[in-house]
Amino acid sequence: MTAAILPRRAVLASAAGLPFLHRAAAAQPAADMFRVVTSQEINGLDPSRSGYVFARMQVVETLTCADDGGLPVPQLARAWTLSEDRLTWRFELRPAARFHDGTPVSAEAVAFCLERAQRQTGVLGNIPIESVAAEAGGIVIRTRRPFVSLTAFLAHYSTAILAPAAFEGEAVRAVIGSGPYKVARLLAPQRLETERSEHWDGPPPAFARASYLAAGRGETRAAMAEGGQAEMVAQLAPETVERLRRNPRLDIRVQPIPRTRLIKLNCGSPLFNDVRARRAISLALDRAGMAAALLRSPASAATQMFPASMAEWHVPSLPPLRRDLAEARRLLIALGWQPGPDGLLVRDGSPFSFTLRTFSDRPELPGLATAMQAQLREIGIDMKVAVVNSGEIPAGHRDGTLEAALMARNFSLVPDPLGTLLQDYGPQGGDWGAMNWSSPALAALLDELGATADAAERAALRGRASTILQDELPVIPVSWFDLATAVSKRVGGLTVDPLEISYRVAGAKWVG
Repeated sequence: MTAAILPRRAVLASAAGLPFLHRAAAAQPAADMFRVVTSQEINGLDPSRSGYVFARMQVVETLTCADDGGLPVPQLARAWTLSEDRLTWRFELRPAARFHDGTPVSAEAVAFCLERAQRQTGVLGNIPIESVAAEAGGIVIRTRRPFVSLTAFLAHYSTAILAPAAFEGEAVRAVIGSGPYKVARLLAPQRLETERSEHWDGPPPAFARASYLAAGRGETRAAMAEGGQAEMVAQLAPETVERLRRNPRLDIRVQPIPRTRLIKLNCGSPLFNDVRARRAISLALDRAGMAAALLRSPASAATQMFPASMAEWHVPSLPPLRRDLAEARRLLIALGWQPGPDGLLVRDGSPFSFTLRTFSDRPELPGLATAMQAQLREIGIDMKVAVVNSGEIPAGHRDGTLEAALMARNFSLVPDPLGTLLQDYGPQGGDWGAMNWSSPALAALLDELGATADAAERAALRGRASTILQDELPVIPVSWFDLATAVSKRVGGLTVDPLEISYRVAGAKWVG
């Protein structure tokens, strides 16, 4: 079935309009429908833009995937080998895999999609791939130098494999994947409806249909969970979790995940180009207070970039990020800032004033930003808060208008965090990472980390990379992340993916 794709105006674009859509959805029989509600909108058909939705809803597949610990597992590739010189990878495809239009998942189709992904801005463009070639029953990928994390990069949603019929030239015109579900209807940016694919080569899903709804307001999502209007509601706001725990129809699952809330700074700005200014801002933050009062999770206060749950990257010996207003003021005075009559800092006639952008897709972010605004004012910094569309953060990075942003960064979109670090902290920085900051030492460490397979050497390299980020603070960690998900107790067999790669609907069933 070809997806019906309607323009944005065809759906209810405002939060105020959502309850009507929800009532309509709830009025429909849901005996064979599994409904997912989360915050992230569908930004288009291309895997590089919205592949996370189509992958999580099990419409598209990648060559590899990852287990809960981040280790590679088969997906479209059922097995792979690496040559002795560690430069040539061979991936054997599932022989019975079919696209949703009934055509076979051929080596040529896979090679086209991977080469296309390599040409785009994304994870494959950051690694030393020399060539991708189709051979009978599989794919051969050659790298210019050893790169042992390749299987993790091939699990990223931007590398999803689509059928040849999905393309006009290189433009994606339809999402024709190979997963257990196919697109039945798409009403971007908010809604996706899927149905079982008759060409799926695995066990048929228990649910004949599944739907995805992007609801930006946290309270709206919580109300839908309470009202039985979804079987799975992801990204619950912290203030709603305890209330939902009291609902006998819901199973509330809270687990730490590899995601960190960060302040991204324009390090090319005269305000932030000296590391002492960045340290002063970090020292002004009351992480413990915000974690306890706003996030309802005292243990989530970030002492460094990576949480303890990311054991390979977390460095227990690092001096922890802390609050010290006196030290923050001392650093700012050393940079020439002096308090004016109103207590706000001035240097050469200009105030220490900037705007921080954040967004409400993550419902806790505006509240955190407001708290930080008050905390920075205690040391004389005037920070304004602008709640914008999340897309204005990468757009501001690219056009140079961004001063600062509060955001949440996922380190498991590539199951090896190296993938995110290469995107965010390479020589050019990254839309969701460093801005006008780079470190040749860090870049060299990341390159070396991609090449070595020795466990002890990799551990040492990760520790040194984490130390550079802690010392230089191109972004400032604020808090670690607990993923809160509501699952209907009518559903069994559903596990929550801590890496957020899949909603795992195909493995679930009714139990009540």
